[in-house]
Amino acid sequence: MNRQVLLFICLLSLDSVLGQVSYSIPEEMAKGSLVGNIAQDLGLEVKRFLSGKARIYTRNSDEYIELNRERGVLLVKQRIDRELLCTETALCALHFQIILENPMEFYSVTVEITDINDNAPTFEKNEITFKISESAVIGAKLVLERAEDLDVGINNVQNYELKPTDNFALKLENNADGNKNVEMVLQKPLDREKEEQISLVLTAVDGGEPQMSGTMLIVITVLDANDNAPVFTQQTYKATVTENSPKGTAVATVSAADADQGSYGKITYSITNKLGNVRNMFEVNNENGEVSLVGNMDFEKSKHFQINLRASDDGGLTDSCKLIVDVQDVNDNKPEINIMSKSNVISEDAKLNTVVTMINIEDLDSGENGNVKCFISENIPFTLKTSTNNFYSLVTDSDLDRERASEYNITVTCSDEGVPSLSSSVTLTLQISDVNDNAPVFERSSYEAYIVENNTPGLSIFTVRARDADWNQNARVSYILEDSSVNGVPVSSYVSVSADSGVIHAVRSFDYEQIKDFQFRVKAQDGGSPPLSSNVTVKVMIQDQNDNPPQVLYPVQTGGSLVAEMVPRSADVGYLVTKVVAVDVDSGQNAWLSYKLQKATDRALFEVGLQNGEIRTIRQVTDKDGVKQRLTVIVEDNGQPSRSATVIVNVAVADSFPEVLSEFTDFTHDKEYNDNLTFYLVLALAVVSFLFITCLVVIISVKIYRWRQSRILYHSSLPVIPYYPPRYSDTLGTGTGTGTLQHVYNYEVCRTNDSRKSDCKFGRGGSQNVLIMDPSSTGTMQRIQCEKSILDEPDSPIEVSFIM
Repeated sequence: MNRQVLLFICLLSLDSVLGQVSYSIPEEMAKGSLVGNIAQDLGLEVKRFLSGKARIYTRNSDEYIELNRERGVLLVKQRIDRELLCTETALCALHFQIILENPMEFYSVTVEITDINDNAPTFEKNEITFKISESAVIGAKLVLERAEDLDVGINNVQNYELKPTDNFALKLENNADGNKNVEMVLQKPLDREKEEQISLVLTAVDGGEPQMSGTMLIVITVLDANDNAPVFTQQTYKATVTENSPKGTAVATVSAADADQGSYGKITYSITNKLGNVRNMFEVNNENGEVSLVGNMDFEKSKHFQINLRASDDGGLTDSCKLIVDVQDVNDNKPEINIMSKSNVISEDAKLNTVVTMINIEDLDSGENGNVKCFISENIPFTLKTSTNNFYSLVTDSDLDRERASEYNITVTCSDEGVPSLSSSVTLTLQISDVNDNAPVFERSSYEAYIVENNTPGLSIFTVRARDADWNQNARVSYILEDSSVNGVPVSSYVSVSADSGVIHAVRSFDYEQIKDFQFRVKAQDGGSPPLSSNVTVKVMIQDQNDNPPQVLYPVQTGGSLVAEMVPRSADVGYLVTKVVAVDVDSGQNAWLSYKLQKATDRALFEVGLQNGEIRTIRQVTDKDGVKQRLTVIVEDNGQPSRSATVIVNVAVADSFPEVLSEFTDFTHDKEYNDNLTFYLVLALAVVSFLFITCLVVIISVKIYRWRQSRILYHSSLPVIPYYPPRYSDTLGTGTGTGTLQHVYNYEVCRTNDSRKSDCKFGRGGSQNVLIMDPSSTGTMQRIQCEKSILDEPDSPIEVSFIM
């Protein structure tokens, strides 16, 4: 059995390649028979059929051809009967498409079904009867029924034979449609008296291999004379009928005439079509020849009909004609939208012209009624492209963005050009899958956070947040502390960042006095592949806490010395005695200091400036006021709670140095007495030989003590900065106002064990302004800033400085 293959491939403008392959196979092939090697004919590898999930798409429910993916061949799925499959057309073919995915492609396949000689010619009736008058003239015709053969081409009816041929000869006439009119022509006069009935056999023969035939018995009854046969006015009639016309609609009227009279002149009309659906669609009035509809007219099933009509009289004479009925199409079919292949999900980074769906459109109407145009919704990143007639592909025509639209409902509408126009639509739902194309974005361009010093390690300071417009894993944000340093120390020793929540925790306790602020960067990174990130600067401001008390810088509190400020008895109200100087290492309100007089020998004599710490007289000094005045000043800051420090200020109220000296000598007399007693006891117990050694030990001990005192002050956390109040000048510029210290006097004092023998004389002016008394000395006074130690010259006079 021969099998012909015709292959041609055409490339289209789309990304998918459309190829068309044609095969030709005979009907009645066994199930599983090979139709063709489609993989080889398309130039594709067999594995492409497997990976692309190749399948056959056909609009019809019956599938006669199946695809074997493993071999890449087409096989007969079920027995094909060409006469059953294609009843109206001589050319019979199966049309289907082969769909491949990843990427999406389709190929059109046409399988032509060729005819084999499997049907013999048949007559509708096995026997027909004619009545003919014996007076029929030679040449009279009897129209015979044609044989029908379901096969086509050479396998159809090719010839007729009539036996015997004593009285009649067979006449065949070819019609324009390729069929033959079969007629018997009287070639010898009839004689009813000799032969009242004649039997003939008509044989129809086709041209197939092997040749097949069919027969029909013709019985002719010879009647008395009827010498005029009916004659149609036209051999061919034409009519037009609109589809969907109601039953009973008159199509046309045929007319025949018979010159005879009586029963021989009465004409009867009939339809002689035997095969097909002509008799199911039409009927003829046997009396008047009107042809009308008896079935539902559908242009899509049959576009035209040929009705064979016969006119016969009672004498047995007949004539024939044909009525050609053309069916006029109306727009009664909506376009049919068939989804050949589609994708439900597409990535948002898909390239332009990516095929999403392949569509086939079919409208059973013809002409303008069958011309279809399709379109989709506007303002979407997709377009419809036509590949071949009635095939469309839905492709992307702009960039997709899932963050802008995660799903599209695409409505495809197809309309024909009929009047009125008919349309149909289908909605395609397409999901846009996410790709990691958006970096996390912080809510702010920078952050500032505040924390109070002396915090607990692990305390939550602040929370940074970033948003990622992507979805799922691509939108999962992690927070990372970027490496940096603060004053040479890694920032990770100051703060930490929670990777999941973005909460910033303090790693250590902060001290405002050591560091007031610092900044670092936090990176937000998503979980995509590759990950995207962004960063932000966070500045942490440390807020001060009142954790440091005020520290007094002046007057300096020495361990064993007395600092005294002198006030003359002639001092007026508001006289500046001294100024207490203090500092607070805190900041802001915590460092705002206020000064108050806590205790005083005479509260009515002195006051302290609340803001500046200046100690002034609040009344005139009198003779009744004691020389020794002891003031306790408290210095408080403005923190909550407040912290404070106290300082003791000794004030000497006197006009002359001897008066002050006598008072302060009594103040240290007890200690001097004890020292002298100890000295004399040592002398009484010691021998003369150890006197020099004892003096040497005392000298060395005093020097070590002074050295230790100087080292203690040197290593103090806050340097002792002596404050020397300035010599306040008179606000009027005359030098006579109150509260001024215009002159500095130096005295050289010579003392003995008996104070009444002491001597005092004025010396040169100097820079000293305080009187320092050492209670531990044995009747001597140390000279501050003296180049020579009193221990080096025990009998040297003592130099004392007073403020006058």
